[in-house]
Amino acid sequence: MSLNVTTKLPALRTVRQIAPRNRSATSVQRRCFSFRSFWSKSASSAEQAEWSPAIDGPHRRSKLQVREQQEKALAEKAAQEYPVPEESEVGQVDGAPAKHISVEIDGNARVFDTAFLRDSCSCLQCKDPHSKQKVFQTSDIPEDLEGSHKLVEDEEKGPSIEVQWKNDVKGYGPDHRTRHSIDWLRRAIHQEVELRGGVRHDERVLWDKQRITRDNKWLDYNDYMSQDEVLYDALTHLHKYGLLFIKNVPESEESVVKLSERIGNLKDTFYGRTWDVRSKAKAENIAYTPQFLGLHMDLLYTSNPPHLQLLHSLRARTPGGESFFSDAFNAVHQLQRYSAFHFRTLCTFPVTYHYHHPTHHYHFTRPIIELFPYPKYSEPTNLAIRRVNWSPPFQAPFEARIGSNNQTSFRSFIAASHAYERLLSAEENLYEYRLNEGECVIFDNRRVLHARKAFDATKGERWLKGAYVDDDVFFSKLRVLQERYEGSWNAEGTVRYAVKGE
Repeated sequence: MSLNVTTKLPALRTVRQIAPRNRSATSVQRRCFSFRSFWSKSASSAEQAEWSPAIDGPHRRSKLQVREQQEKALAEKAAQEYPVPEESEVGQVDGAPAKHISVEIDGNARVFDTAFLRDSCSCLQCKDPHSKQKVFQTSDIPEDLEGSHKLVEDEEKGPSIEVQWKNDVKGYGPDHRTRHSIDWLRRAIHQEVELRGGVRHDERVLWDKQRITRDNKWLDYNDYMSQDEVLYDALTHLHKYGLLFIKNVPESEESVVKLSERIGNLKDTFYGRTWDVRSKAKAENIAYTPQFLGLHMDLLYTSNPPHLQLLHSLRARTPGGESFFSDAFNAVHQLQRYSAFHFRTLCTFPVTYHYHHPTHHYHFTRPIIELFPYPKYSEPTNLAIRRVNWSPPFQAPFEARIGSNNQTSFRSFIAASHAYERLLSAEENLYEYRLNEGECVIFDNRRVLHARKAFDATKGERWLKGAYVDDDVFFSKLRVLQERYEGSWNAEGTVRYAVKGE
């Protein structure tokens, strides 16, 4: 199943079409529900207490209705303070200075706030040519700023507008001009429309055993290290599927470092820049034992767990120790279709993870399923999954909703997690592979779960060298290569097209 769709999702209220099992498609019922995140702020009791049957009608407003009314009031207040400019107040080409100007793009008049155009100025007076950083602050822009513009042909940017300023930022002389290409303005409009509508471009592909067996990708170490086209292919595949294999990796403890640094800086943790997965006595981590290790993700007890995990097999000379991988996103989609209630529970129930030892104490709480907080959506079946958090070996005692005041939510969480685990570990969803010496697996630690069968450490050696890469590092390299080979890049679900002179 591919997620190459545009998705819109509400922050706190969703509508789901649930097709009960053994029921025909024509008898699908629509159920509506709203839920409050453990971390979200909601209307206070005082706000709820303001309800009055004489004023508000016979029914008490829900917290969602209270919040929507508050947002509406704020929008109306903003509209009064900053009203939409009348057509006569919008500056035209070669016209008088104004706070808003009209630019023709693809035959349509598009209006821009001149404060936005001024803030985005990329001239040598406003942006350092080496660091590419702004040398003024947005807060420096005067509220009475106005601009007048004309059309020009920029040698580097192509067709552009040039804006002359009235009441410019303090320290800038009357000769200061700002140029923006028509291509840049077109992209700005496109981005605003998509962001305002909550549209997400998502190319991730959901997989089960059959799909990943068919689509799995193996790359040669030397090609990966020497060819940017191969690296781009690798990162694109990792972003879509979350799983990639490298073969012919040199027998060296530094090989995993080189593989990681091809993407960017390694993530240094209390385990070090790299670490060894091998059996040892009195291990501080269950991974360092020969025991069975169930499906999990690493370091969920930290505030920013690693995005990528790399495991290079240096020794594979013991019976057992096969690795398993499962697509947590695919299981989320299956769970949502199976039970909207279980899905909602895992989106909202707080789970605490920890690593509590004499020299290290990490502690963090997060839900199992995290969604992108977009305000609207169009397709109820397309879930904007941001990440999944599943690591049973590192769970701490629960700290909220533990059954006080006769609450039943903890039992609901147990039922939901049981249903989800059955999907994760279903044979048709598991991909099994035993890493051979000279092979390296790279996987998305915030999506793909990994596990390991027990092995007999008395009959040989099993040694993996591991490393982590953060999400910012991964997506930075991916965007650089996207822009180079595709002429566009994706950031936070919105596609930006490269423009000249940017």
